[in-house]
Amino acid sequence: MIEIQNLTKKFGQITAVDNLNFTVEKGEILGFLGPNGAGKTTTMNIITGYLSSTEGTVKVCGHDIVEEPLEAKRHLGYLPEHPPLYTDMTVREFLYFVSELKKVNRRQARGQIRDIMELVGITHVSNRLVNNLSKGYKQRVGLAQALIGSPDVLILDEPTVGLDPIQIIEIRKLIKALGGEHTIILSTHILPEVSFICKRVVIINKGRIAAIDTPENLSQNLRNFTKFTIKIEGPDSEVAKLLKSVDGVQYVELAGYQDNVGSYVIESSKDVDVRRPVFHQLSKHSYPILELRSYDMSLEDIFLQITTEEKEVV
Repeated sequence: MIEIQNLTKKFGQITAVDNLNFTVEKGEILGFLGPNGAGKTTTMNIITGYLSSTEGTVKVCGHDIVEEPLEAKRHLGYLPEHPPLYTDMTVREFLYFVSELKKVNRRQARGQIRDIMELVGITHVSNRLVNNLSKGYKQRVGLAQALIGSPDVLILDEPTVGLDPIQIIEIRKLIKALGGEHTIILSTHILPEVSFICKRVVIINKGRIAAIDTPENLSQNLRNFTKFTIKIEGPDSEVAKLLKSVDGVQYVELAGYQDNVGSYVIESSKDVDVRRPVFHQLSKHSYPILELRSYDMSLEDIFLQITTEEKEVV
C-alpha cells in the first residue's frame, strides 16, 4: 500500500531524512518511532504530499505522490499532531466541508459522515461548535476528518497527545479497530501505545532507519543474554549456590525472600537455555519451582538502546 524508496529531504545543508526505504502492507498498523528531530514528521509530510522530497519516491496504492498527487491523495487520510479544525463551525458543518474538499459524492456524504461520527463517538456533539469541544473530542473530530472519503491509508501523527488516560485508551482501541480495513502509519512518543497497537515498527534516528522489525524480533536480536525470574521454595543461601552451579548460568541475584520462598533473577548467555538444567538441579534437592517468567526487552528498552547507541538492526 505504501512504498518508500531512497527517500531523502534536505533543508539547505541539513539532511532531515536520509535515504529511507520501507513498505507498509495492506491492513498493517506500522509504528513509526524516533526521538525529537529524527525526521518523523518530515517523512509523514512527504508521504502525504505536504512537502516534496529532495530525492526518492513515495507511492500510495501504486500512485506516485509527486507524479499523480490527486490519485495518491484520494487514498490518504491524515491526522497531524495539531488537527486543522475550523473552530467556528459545528462538528457536522466541518465534516461536510471536508467531504466537499475531498470531492465525496453528495449523495454518499450524508451516510458516510453519519457512520464516521458514530464510529469515533462524536454523534452527540455533532451540532456543537468545534471551539467548544474538549481536547479529546477535538482529536476525535480530527480523526473523523481523516476518515472522510474512506481512504485506504491513514497517517496518524501523535493521535493521543494531550489526552487524559481514559481518552487515550478509547483512541487506542479505535485505531486498533481501524486496522485491517485501513493501512495505518502511527507516529507517537508513547511507546506502550505502539506495543498495544502495532505488530511492526520502524525506528529512525538522525534521519536514517535504525531498525525495522517486530518488537519481539528486535528484542531477541539486540539482547546478548537470556534473563528470567524464578521463585523457589528453600533456604536462600543453598538455592543460590545450586543455581550458580548450573552450567551456563552467568549471574544470580536474590530479589526478595519471604516465608522460605526466594525470588531470583538469573542470566545466561543468549544461546544457552538453562531452564531444564535448573529444574533438574533443584528437583534433585527437592526445592520446588513455584514460578518462572522470562524477561523480554520492552519497546522502551529497544528504543533507548537503538537511539543512544546508533545500532542498526534491519
